[in-house]
Amino acid sequence: MLRIHFSAGDMARTRVADHPDPLWESVLSLHQLQERQSDPAMLHWQKHVISNGRAPLRLLLPLVPARGYFPDFLTPVESAEGFEAGLDALLSTPRPQLHLQLTRLAKDKPPDPWLRAVAEGGSPVLHRLGEALRAYRHHALGGMWQRIRDRIEADRAWRSRTQCLGGTDAMLRTFGPALRWRPPVLEADYPVEADICLDGRGLLLIPSYFCHRAPVALADPALPPTLVYPARAVVPAATPPPEPAGPHLARLLGHTRAAVLESLDGECTTSELARRVGISLSSASEHAAVLRNAGLVSSNRLRNSVRHSLTPVGLALLGTGPR
Repeated sequence: MLRIHFSAGDMARTRVADHPDPLWESVLSLHQLQERQSDPAMLHWQKHVISNGRAPLRLLLPLVPARGYFPDFLTPVESAEGFEAGLDALLSTPRPQLHLQLTRLAKDKPPDPWLRAVAEGGSPVLHRLGEALRAYRHHALGGMWQRIRDRIEADRAWRSRTQCLGGTDAMLRTFGPALRWRPPVLEADYPVEADICLDGRGLLLIPSYFCHRAPVALADPALPPTLVYPARAVVPAATPPPEPAGPHLARLLGHTRAAVLESLDGECTTSELARRVGISLSSASEHAAVLRNAGLVSSNRLRNSVRHSLTPVGLALLGTGPR
């Protein structure tokens, strides 16, 4: 399990990344490419990449094994500014850092001349690595980058809206079972036991198309705290109704229950919900339970109160969720 320890200052400095990170997507797609029991929807993509990207894969797969550690230098913070900016930073990694990380990667494995050459940091070798990453990105991500962007931006919009309306505490409660917010600690399913103390630096959360199951963090605690998590699938948009809320929603759910749903901007307790709608506490609890059972609302107990927030389906029904 991974435990990330927050202070009050960290809450103020925690945010969701503005855009897809091309190097994180490249590295995590290499993980996905090696999955033995892959999502059936990814099988066509896997076959396409394997048949068209054999040359770059020979150089990249030794750096990114299917399980366990991979070097932090492959995902520099500069990648947030775009692929070329990230690649320039990657290829400028200091030699001592390359040697340290690749020595760790090669531990308990048969000697690999390619890894040893990258660890030495020679210009011709790093040039080959850069060309392999460019070619792999073209074959693996080029044709689906818009799909990747759409999913990540929809996820980011939802998390950021929740953070804007309900604060960072509410946003940290929006993640699925693999991430659990138990103030002041964010727990994540992880292959090893680890603790990260943010120490006022805050946390950058990066939604990812290719991150599956467990979130991923940088191995070096001295680097800017980063957690990559699986972006939620985009809620399919059928032909949108002319008025997603208001009287149409009231006819669907009933006036009071529609008012309860529409009042859930951000996270709120049952008592706050009752005050917003002007109903009794027991009535608010009952309506929240019905909406929760319908998948429109999620509820979490925090000490002596229950806090409610809209799910992606609930947001979509109101016309404000990810599309």
